[in-house]
Amino acid sequence: MRRVAVIRDSAITSQIGMFGGIQSVAPSLGVELTPIDIRDAGEMERAVVEFAGAPDGGLIVTPSAQSRRFRDLIFTLAARHRLPTVSSDRSGVVSGGLISYGAKRIDQYRHAAVYIDRILKGEKPSDLPVQAPTKYELVINLKTAKTLGLEVPPTLLARADEVIE
Repeated sequence: MRRVAVIRDSAITSQIGMFGGIQSVAPSLGVELTPIDIRDAGEMERAVVEFAGAPDGGLIVTPSAQSRRFRDLIFTLAARHRLPTVSSDRSGVVSGGLISYGAKRIDQYRHAAVYIDRILKGEKPSDLPVQAPTKYELVINLKTAKTLGLEVPPTLLARADEVIE
């Protein structure tokens, strides 16, 4: 891949920072980035179709309420235009994306329950420490890889937490 479109919601401050992080690494990988903002379905579809008009492209789907809202459309467009996708959530891979790598959601929910318990017992939320996720999961969709004509290295498959066939 030489070109990557980053599907993001630029109205969210963290999405701007996330794009900046991706942007800082892209040159070392020889990758040209194109931001695609999620405002409405029609605008996003036009941007993806335009991006897909040139070869060697793929998509990074950043996590946001908008990307969840338009998840089916995003992955339908990716499949139609044969664009490999990377996301941070397993649901993207289940929807037809190629790979996801992100925090394990169930563990985050368990941590949230611990925080809720502590708050209900009288602790102030502002006194609780901020914690980064400790468990991440890699999910690979082999069916999508085969459709795209990609061979996933056995070493990557061995590291995957889940492989969808």
